[in-house]
Amino acid sequence: MKRAEVLIEALPYIRRFYGSKMVIKVGGHALVDESILERITQDLVLLRFVGINPVVVHGGGPEITRLMEKLGKKPEFVLGLRVTDDETMEIARMVLVGSVNERIVSLIGKHGGKGIGLSGNDGELIVAKKKRKQKVGIGGGEEREVDLGWVGEVEKINPEIIEITAARGYIPVISPIAVAVDTAGSSLNVNADSVAGELACAVKAEKLILLTDVPGVLRDPADPTTLIPQARPGEIKKLIATGIIGEGMIPKAEACLRAASGGVSSHILDGRAPHSLLLELFTDRGIGTMVKA
Repeated sequence: MKRAEVLIEALPYIRRFYGSKMVIKVGGHALVDESILERITQDLVLLRFVGINPVVVHGGGPEITRLMEKLGKKPEFVLGLRVTDDETMEIARMVLVGSVNERIVSLIGKHGGKGIGLSGNDGELIVAKKKRKQKVGIGGGEEREVDLGWVGEVEKINPEIIEITAARGYIPVISPIAVAVDTAGSSLNVNADSVAGELACAVKAEKLILLTDVPGVLRDPADPTTLIPQARPGEIKKLIATGIIGEGMIPKAEACLRAASGGVSSHILDGRAPHSLLLELFTDRGIGTMVKA
């Protein structure tokens, strides 16, 4: 009976979301721990079979860092973004387009779905420009400018290839390597959260869902019991301004703000929790933070 009650509770949500698109960003330890990634891909396939069209964007930060360290290269971050020189760009491409993308597509197939791997270069899906130099504090009130290298910010999304593949029953799996609009023939590494926020607006998604390594937005980053279940964009901006949202959470929060500006509500969830995606979408009580459009 309990199982039947769970299904009945899910019914109005399945009905509401039927036929819609959902952009789901997968990152953090989900991409390192095979058991977590397996559960997430099961959820993605289930969404597809109940009439929802998931569009997956993945990162690969932990794996990129691990390979860099293995090769004797020290990762460097500025405001949550990886400084990307020529060698780091090649490592990022190997991990994102090769290893991670292929693994997710393979697991989707294992669970009965049809995954298709794409990068931002395919059909000029993601067009980006090189990110400007960032000012960072160095103490004593002084600042210096840091060139992030081959790091881009989204200039344009061309969703045609998404529309075509999703309409034919595929689950698109997108790695955030973009076409460089201002550097002929080059690619740029774009933060996956930023890509997901822009893509959610471009495809008029029902929701943007960011699966990460924290329970959601916390009033005290050190205390998981301080979860904020719901927030408006104005509240998120204040949390960024006061430093409560900082470092790696900044791109996630900014992705939620971008989605909200396009009328898309977003959710930040702990992807390590078993089937967190289904619990957030199909139960009366969510488990992460929802940022309302």
